[in-house]
Amino acid sequence: MTTKRWTAIGLAIGLFILSFVISGMAAKVAQTDKAENIFSDATNRLLGQSELIETVVTTGDEANRIALLTVDGTILAGQSSGLWSTTGYDHNFFLEQLEAVKADKSVKAILLSINSPGGGTYESAQIKDSLLELKETTDKPIYVSMGNLAASGGYYIAAPADKIFAAEETLTGSIGVIMSSTNLSELYEKLGIEDTTIKSGRFKDIGSNSRPMTEADQEILQKMVDSSYDRFVKVVAEGRKMNEKQVRELADGRIYDGAQALEVGLIDEIGYQEDALKALQEDYQLKNAEVFQYSTGTIPFSSLMFSKASQLFSSKNTSAELVEQITSQFGTSAAPKMLYLYGGE
Repeated sequence: MTTKRWTAIGLAIGLFILSFVISGMAAKVAQTDKAENIFSDATNRLLGQSELIETVVTTGDEANRIALLTVDGTILAGQSSGLWSTTGYDHNFFLEQLEAVKADKSVKAILLSINSPGGGTYESAQIKDSLLELKETTDKPIYVSMGNLAASGGYYIAAPADKIFAAEETLTGSIGVIMSSTNLSELYEKLGIEDTTIKSGRFKDIGSNSRPMTEADQEILQKMVDSSYDRFVKVVAEGRKMNEKQVRELADGRIYDGAQALEVGLIDEIGYQEDALKALQEDYQLKNAEVFQYSTGTIPFSSLMFSKASQLFSSKNTSAELVEQITSQFGTSAAPKMLYLYGGE
């Protein structure tokens, strides 16, 4: 093993031991609430597990505030930031923000910034349901600002908003569902690989890459996709106040730029995030409102150290881990997953 790899392992082990040391110190000196809070906060910050922290974007009236929430990246669970990860959309973190906004009476409106190709049907539905519940229980308006891309699941979570803004060059739409798999049965046959699957029912291995897909298999999976698609259409129809026939004419999976989306009624106005914020402030008498966003309060120490350590490992290992992570999140060729995702896998 090279010196660089030993150095990386040493750094990782050092961080691991340091976390235990801090936890032990907290347990010993936490004789008062104050001491306990101090050490608990320090440990959580080091490990990237602290409670939501507010960062003021624009100062203003603290009793009338606008929360700036962001969905940036593929909408999938299992991605997070902290000691072992520094980038990517964090599904649990975003849902926590929605809960915090719902409970905070000083928050009068939400500006949701979306830059996403979509993702899992389950995760997208969770966000949509949380946004609808927030609107219904608090009457807080939600404006959406689309970035470079807000397609498929990215549009799905935008549809319930009170007003949607996009730039002319924004890519949006891609309304639909996709389930991808790869059939390798002919390749297996050429290589002399035999499938020895033992199953309790004829459809137990549906979608398997080791045997051809039958018409019955395809019919079952198609019904699932169609059912999910129908729900997508309904969400868009209700959110955009269209009838379902109108939506289905638009929802053949194609993408639209912002100008086209405005023409067909998928968005309300052309503009950037600052335009959406200005409109929200004017429409709801919030010109003097404080604008803030949430963070987890993770300090850069652990993230930086582990990031540098991981770079010292071979690129082959890193690439293999990345492929494995992506595969597990999107499903596998043997177990495909339904997605509201522009571009498929």
